[in-house]
Amino acid sequence: MRVYSISPLDIRMFRVLPVVFLFLITVPVFGFQISQEFKYLENTQLSPSKLKLEGDSIRFEIRGKIPVESSIAAKSPRLKLVYFDENQKLDLGEISLRKDLAYYEFSKKINLGFQPWMNSGTLELQYFQGKKANSPALEKKTIAKGIIAPQLMVKLGEVYPDEPIPNVGLYITTGQLDREMEQRGTFSFPFDMGSSQVRSSLAFQNELKKLDEFLKEYPNLISVKITGIQSPESSEGKSSKLGMDRAQNLFKFLKNKLRSFPDSSIIVNSRWNDWFDLRLLLRDYEGISTQKKDEMYAVLTSGESYLEQSSRLRKISGFSQVERDLFPALRSAKLEIVARPRQGLNLEQTTRLLEAMKNPSATSQLSFAEWALAAEASNSLEEKASIYSKMTELFRSPLPYNNVAVVRMRQAQRTLDNQSKEVLWEEAERLLEQAMRIEPNSYSLHNLGQILALRGEYWEAYKKLSDASTGVQNPEFVRANESLRGALDILRGDYKLATLRFQYKFNDPKDYFNQGLAYFLIGEYSLANMAFEESVIVGRDFGYGYYGLAMIAAESGQKEIALIQLKKAIQSNNQLANRAYMDPIFQEIREDKEFFSIKD
Repeated sequence: MRVYSISPLDIRMFRVLPVVFLFLITVPVFGFQISQEFKYLENTQLSPSKLKLEGDSIRFEIRGKIPVESSIAAKSPRLKLVYFDENQKLDLGEISLRKDLAYYEFSKKINLGFQPWMNSGTLELQYFQGKKANSPALEKKTIAKGIIAPQLMVKLGEVYPDEPIPNVGLYITTGQLDREMEQRGTFSFPFDMGSSQVRSSLAFQNELKKLDEFLKEYPNLISVKITGIQSPESSEGKSSKLGMDRAQNLFKFLKNKLRSFPDSSIIVNSRWNDWFDLRLLLRDYEGISTQKKDEMYAVLTSGESYLEQSSRLRKISGFSQVERDLFPALRSAKLEIVARPRQGLNLEQTTRLLEAMKNPSATSQLSFAEWALAAEASNSLEEKASIYSKMTELFRSPLPYNNVAVVRMRQAQRTLDNQSKEVLWEEAERLLEQAMRIEPNSYSLHNLGQILALRGEYWEAYKKLSDASTGVQNPEFVRANESLRGALDILRGDYKLATLRFQYKFNDPKDYFNQGLAYFLIGEYSLANMAFEESVIVGRDFGYGYYGLAMIAAESGQKEIALIQLKKAIQSNNQLANRAYMDPIFQEIREDKEFFSIKD
């Protein structure tokens, strides 16, 4: 077998700009090409039927027959295979023809080293006659467009247009715990059937107690959302008014507890005729079998209307038990909080800090922990950098060097200029290496691995992260380090190992999406579906979770559901439209005229 390769493999997808719509104008959209009559290349087959990235290469076989009668007057018939996009072209060489009585037969196996530009390319077979090397092809046939490569969607912390800027890097904090990470708290306050009045029941008091404990540990509020919910019971009303009244009354009741957060920033809304909250409850419900639960999930994710889903759910045996056990929990208002733990200095300490910052001498009346707390409390990257930089003059510790490096990494996330980004990464690397010289530590190793991953140096990144994983028990650090290792496992092609890296509860929808990719790539669609669902639950505006659900629906032949999920994905994240238009997973769906309404 002859092997074709393309220079050193360099899958730097975060540097590859999304395919612009000019591509859609100049190249016919998949499934909508003008039909073409073939005289020579009609009996051509590709195996597998779509190009697919496996590891670092694309492997396929092309074979077929050309009737001799079609070439009865042919002089030196030749076949040539090319792969190209609008900017590049790769000659894959000629394919030998073997003549028998009725046919010219041909077959060829190709092992093609992958490069990012191939993602939007076309595999074309060309038929020639005659010995002239520059003679035009008599016939051309498109064999495949694009490459199935969901693994290249894996999220490593890269910044993409129109998406929230992800945080990268891990700070070393005063307690050697990564408390800088945001914590999410969800509290469900029950109401009586059909009522919006706050009543101090035992269940209500239990939720208040949980809320008080959360606020004591995480008093620095970042976001607060209150959502009024109604159960599907007829006594709960026929409009969303009850749910909104519940949300507003809970807001009034909790104002004193949430006084540190501006009222104007608290989101108050409601949900009605929406099975989203039942899906959340069903996830941990043990009153029915897994099979029945899967049947219900299939209905809840079908994309049908609320009433259609309601009718189908009630036909599933065991749903009456779900109604009795779970519907009462839907008579509620949900409070969702994102917060950080208490940090910072008192007034006297702050005064001393400001004096020390102005003083050029390497002395201070504040302790190491007080300096670190001051930096942790600041929401300004520039202020954090100033405090940590001063700490490098006052104390010999890896903490300030590591933490200035994290600031530089996060500043790099906020610049669009690649040269400036590289300068910031280089400075971060120098600081991390200095931190390691003072005292080897897992945080600095992790951060070096993160920078390498963002640069596309995946194997070197993986080695750093593997070294960082030894001897650290902090669950927050382990979760962050393992999830990044799992993302790199996906790019390395070790999908099974990747699934083992994601056995945690995450706060970030990208981690659940990466978990779903790993399961999808080993064909475990049920587990992939659950992970993509979790991604949607944690971040409904993230978009990628919906895209994953669309991939599963497409692979299962469920066109309507795939279209519904794609529409949700694109509504959440318009960048996914470009990918959907060229992703071979949706090739059959693109033949449906409804496909072009998904952006509406």
